[in-house]
Amino acid sequence: MHRSGFVALVGRPNVGKSTLLNALVGEKVAITTDRPQTTRNQIRAVLTRPDFQIIFIDTPGLHRPRHKLGDSMVQVARAAMQEVDLVCFLVEASEAPGPGDRYIAEILQSVKSPKFLILNKIDLVSADKLSLRTETYGKLCDFQKHFLLSALTQKKFESLIKSICDLMPEGPQFYPPDMITDQPERFVASEIIREKVIMLTRQEIPFSIAVVIEEMKPRENGDILDIRAEIYVERKSQVGIIVGKGGLLLKDAGTKARRELEALFGQHIFLDIRVKVKKDWRNREEDLRRLGYHLR
Repeated sequence: MHRSGFVALVGRPNVGKSTLLNALVGEKVAITTDRPQTTRNQIRAVLTRPDFQIIFIDTPGLHRPRHKLGDSMVQVARAAMQEVDLVCFLVEASEAPGPGDRYIAEILQSVKSPKFLILNKIDLVSADKLSLRTETYGKLCDFQKHFLLSALTQKKFESLIKSICDLMPEGPQFYPPDMITDQPERFVASEIIREKVIMLTRQEIPFSIAVVIEEMKPRENGDILDIRAEIYVERKSQVGIIVGKGGLLLKDAGTKARRELEALFGQHIFLDIRVKVKKDWRNREEDLRRLGYHLR
């Protein structure tokens, strides 16, 4: 019997959902940073073994939105919960449940699919405190099982994978066995560039940038892939922050992004990045749609 199904990873911003997603499939599919709300779209990663195929869905961190982009992110996460075979609620073992966790637990009450509780970052917590956290979080919702793990160190994954597989319905493979994500190459490229900029900037910049791949095509001889990307910010003052003194910050981000993209695509890349101002784009539906965010 072959099993297959879809699993949504949900939780507050910055609890390690993307890190866990990448670790489960053994490849980098979603970008990861130490800044909250890095993930803005639904990202799928495929784990295929001879007897099963599990499609993990990384979702934006659930939070109370303050702009239309935030609304879009929350809608994406909430929709994913209703369309999967299992929901995994990821929390930080080092923190007691807060308003955000209770907000998510309320949403989960309406989800008919089974729910797992995953306490992440257990390497940061003593055994006594971990036991207390498990009990406290377990009372928030009717969880079928709970798991203690560290996505960063990739400990204790097989038990989780086996339990997920046991709940998946009988079914065929939805994706080819060698596919690990269904994200288009343009989206992957834009996310990698955004990740590098986020890691090198500060303050409000990570929340105010969007990256669009305007052009992506191989040259005639096929040896080089030309990628032209535009980074959008909301204010003129943010352009200088991203570009950096003498253009060094943008150059550094571009170099890091190009190297990762070359390793990913297996060819030389010429990366041209420009920075433009698109005032208040996070609150403008027309801009959000053009930048690839889905509004319901």
